[in-house]
Amino acid sequence: MRERGEGEGCLADLSWPALPPSPTVLVPLGSTEQHGPHLPLHTDTAVAAAVARAAAARLLAAAPDDPVLVAPAVAYGASGEHQDFPGTMSIGTAALRFLLVELVRSLSRWAGRVVIVNGHGGNLGALTAATSLLRGEGHDVCWAPCAAGPADAHAGHTETSLMLHLAPGLVDMARAKPGNLAPLAEIMPDLAAGGVAAVSPSGVLGDPTTATAGEGGRLLDRMAGDVAARIRHGRADHTGRLLPAPAPPSGAAAAAPTPAPATASPT
Repeated sequence: MRERGEGEGCLADLSWPALPPSPTVLVPLGSTEQHGPHLPLHTDTAVAAAVARAAAARLLAAAPDDPVLVAPAVAYGASGEHQDFPGTMSIGTAALRFLLVELVRSLSRWAGRVVIVNGHGGNLGALTAATSLLRGEGHDVCWAPCAAGPADAHAGHTETSLMLHLAPGLVDMARAKPGNLAPLAEIMPDLAAGGVAAVSPSGVLGDPTTATAGEGGRLLDRMAGDVAARIRHGRADHTGRLLPAPAPPSGAAAAAPTPAPATASPT
């Protein structure tokens, strides 16, 4: 069964003669890892794929003559911090970097531009290393985070709301309980040394009990809008990360810097 919105601009559904010339291809990048006792293992992948599909729809609506396709999601990432929990399947930073490099080299043979839409913070080391190398080789590749402002770290309000919107039948709110509520910066030394299990026996960092499907829909809309705006108007930094689109000047507000939004899943 398809999740809500699946199939919009879906690359895998097409035959090769049906591909438009030089399309922009969005590649969702997620993970398969524990998300507490109440969320499915593919949460990061589901969110990244949904954001990519919704962003593609926005891009096509704004410029119908510029083809945009969404590739099958990369469902395995660097999730070593969750390895103490059954169900986690991590390929590690080195393997993920290699996978992304070879994938984009292949895509670049026929795609015009490749944008990786990242839904898992643990992938950043591999992602930035891969895109930096690829851009040095001359490939038109960049990446964008699934970002919607401040977010709790893992399997809390943000991700639970998103999954209540995307796949409510896979969310068990009867088992949703608050996890470690300390700021991520405060627990990071212990987390880095011993993984998520060292700071949260349940695997939850945040409070999922406040999550709602309505909030998930709003979060998804903001994430998709942000990714689409970065693709249309943003520029890439030295790592290939698409920066937020510049806001038009508006009095004193134009002088105030905008903080970088948090990703949906920093861990």
